[in-house]
Amino acid sequence: MFGYAGKLLFVNLTDKTYSIEELPEEVARNFIGGPALGAKILFDHMPAHTPVFAPESMIGFVTGPTNGNAAFLGGRYTVVSKSPVTDGWNDSSSGGNFGARLKKAGFDGVFVTGISETPVYVFVDNGKVEFRDASRLWGMTTMQTEKAIWEEVGDNKAGIALIGPAGEHLSYMAAIMNDSHRAAGRGGSGAVMGSKKLKALVVRGSVPLEVADKAKLVQVNKDTNEWMHGPVQPVFDLFTHYGTGGSYDSSVLSGDGGVRNWRGSAGELTEEQLSALTSQVMDKLYRKKKFACNACPVGCGAIYSVKSEKYDLSETGRPEYETMGMFGSIMLCSDPVILNECNYLCNEYGLDTISAGATIAWLADAHEHGEFTLEELDGVDLKFGDPVAMRTMLEKMCFYEGIGKILLNGSRYAARHFGKGFDCLAEAGGIELPQHDGRWSTGLTRTYKYDPTPGRHVKGGLSIHYGNEPPEVRFNYTNTGERDVRGVVDQEIINAAGFCTMTDFGHPARQYVNYLDAVCGYRYTEEEVEKLGSRLFAMRHAFNLREGFRRKDATLSPRMEGRPPLTEGPNAGVTVDTEMLADNFYRTLGWDVETGMIPKEVLESYGGMETVIQALYPEEQAV
Repeated sequence: MFGYAGKLLFVNLTDKTYSIEELPEEVARNFIGGPALGAKILFDHMPAHTPVFAPESMIGFVTGPTNGNAAFLGGRYTVVSKSPVTDGWNDSSSGGNFGARLKKAGFDGVFVTGISETPVYVFVDNGKVEFRDASRLWGMTTMQTEKAIWEEVGDNKAGIALIGPAGEHLSYMAAIMNDSHRAAGRGGSGAVMGSKKLKALVVRGSVPLEVADKAKLVQVNKDTNEWMHGPVQPVFDLFTHYGTGGSYDSSVLSGDGGVRNWRGSAGELTEEQLSALTSQVMDKLYRKKKFACNACPVGCGAIYSVKSEKYDLSETGRPEYETMGMFGSIMLCSDPVILNECNYLCNEYGLDTISAGATIAWLADAHEHGEFTLEELDGVDLKFGDPVAMRTMLEKMCFYEGIGKILLNGSRYAARHFGKGFDCLAEAGGIELPQHDGRWSTGLTRTYKYDPTPGRHVKGGLSIHYGNEPPEVRFNYTNTGERDVRGVVDQEIINAAGFCTMTDFGHPARQYVNYLDAVCGYRYTEEEVEKLGSRLFAMRHAFNLREGFRRKDATLSPRMEGRPPLTEGPNAGVTVDTEMLADNFYRTLGWDVETGMIPKEVLESYGGMETVIQALYPEEQAV
């Protein structure tokens, strides 16, 4: 089977057993890889309503067909599980080299159930599987764990996906880390890994991977390279030189990036304060070398060396845009050293930087409104514009101290725990929102609220770029369905194939069709593309439907919709009609607008959804 290793590994940590199954060609063609294939496997293998931390709960590490096959920008793998935050579907992707190394170790995906009595790591070496004691690794930070495992397996090129102390403490914002500073960060998948006492999945191998048409793959890569150095050269230059943080200041100024926990505007920060955290400025001070994910000609990453009085930042990942926003403008911080310290702490302890920074901003907001006393904050006078207090609160989270133990489960959990601060929340389904304002790019509110994994900016829909549309387009909520669905179709296929979201500019439109043809030999027609993307989205959505979720259960903080509207800045006066956007979306898909249910006949039209139909329509199966 071209493009795939052709095998799936199923591991049970309770009794330290495993089984290997073939990946059926039909399943690969229908679900491609990544989050959609992961949803298919979990739907078929994990019983409905399984508690997140139960032995039967499954977590999967899933590649896409472009991983390890030299397709440009094909460097992302996906972690799939239930989320401890939402109790529903969760997928989170990460770049770096782990995805390619997992595939070369002999498997398209590794799926783990059971709970080990003692800490363990699983070592997959050219198709062979070992269970190794990780007791001495428990409590270690990310880089400590990586170095210890590399020493033990005798190979510093082995791929490692691991958790830090946050995952061990079952933090709802615990990330799964790889390559020291790359993270599958959203939704608490690291907590699921920690609940199983699984410290790491280690992979190594040289299994040959065949593509359907090598010559065509070379040509498609060439066409992609010409595209990046042609029509989108300025964007390519920005990201290849400065990464995602190259647009930090312009994003905040435009109204895309949030300020003061989403209730402020860029006018609260001077131009000098904003520019201090951009990659352009920090690179001159700290950049040590470039970092690129597997098969990526952009290379948006970098390694910094920062002089810190508290931590060894001699080799630390450059903060991404989201991190800059969450420990920068959201907190009115302009201190580059403390920004890098916070980024380092999150990477080392295995925390999602978005949720970590946003939770601290929520607490600062609630404290400013008089809802928390200094005593409740362990004596930390947490204020906007005080970077030292911000770092101190993050340290409490990382070191599992005092109020930090509560904050580790996110802002909504903390608000419910303390019974206050609800008006200061900025989340969707309990997931803190990323640094892209739904009042600026209005279509994002539908994605944030109604995607099967809420609160994500890398899911499909009208997208971040919708914010660049003129007001008469982005504030018109009457005719958005077709464009919204098309965005979902494209992004679902991009994610499933293992591509980075930088295909937004790095690939010509729907270049994934040519890549899937070259790599897998799948020649999808335009009609098949529409059906494929809709099927992939429906598979993730169906997982939540089987768990009992309906449209009424989706939530989004009023603040992100402009209720009440801001009075200053680019987003002043904006109130978004999220429900009309969702009505248009479901109607265009042909789904039930009121409930979000997928009609049986629509599932049948997608093909490959037999187990979903059996689960969602059992009465009709019995007739």
